[in-house]
Amino acid sequence: MTEALSTDRQQELYDLAVRIGLAWRQLRRGASGAQLREWLYSAGDESIEQGQMDTLDLLAQRPAWRMSELADALGIEPSSVTRSVQRLERLGLATRSPSADDGRVVEVQITTGGTEMHEALAAKRTELMTHILGAYRGRELPVLADLLERFVVAVDSFVEQHQPD
Repeated sequence: MTEALSTDRQQELYDLAVRIGLAWRQLRRGASGAQLREWLYSAGDESIEQGQMDTLDLLAQRPAWRMSELADALGIEPSSVTRSVQRLERLGLATRSPSADDGRVVEVQITTGGTEMHEALAAKRTELMTHILGAYRGRELPVLADLLERFVVAVDSFVEQHQPD
């Protein structure tokens, strides 16, 4: 009898994993996701991507960042942060310059235009999250936050355990 319960529980976990996986994919790749990204980050020549918004989020936090600090904070390779910053520079949202402390070091700063764009996009994110969270009862929100945080920790743990040798 214990074996049957175990098999039933395994099937239940599998079914839930499929549902969660499909929902995750829908968030990342579904038609709503594409439309949402377009609404959030605009379209056309003035648009930015999520990774560039992540960079803007950090640039808005302090006056200057070393490129290596940005890469570490974003959890990406330095070459990837360079490409992101180059795109932000082309759009007039960030500038790079030699560090006043060490001319060999490049620092990145958000521009006035970058600050304005960041504030506008932050307002859109607030509107989005207010709408989404309005679908939940007040007592559900802390549970949702806890579950999402645990989900992220579990993903990070999996990746850490499956690093290539």
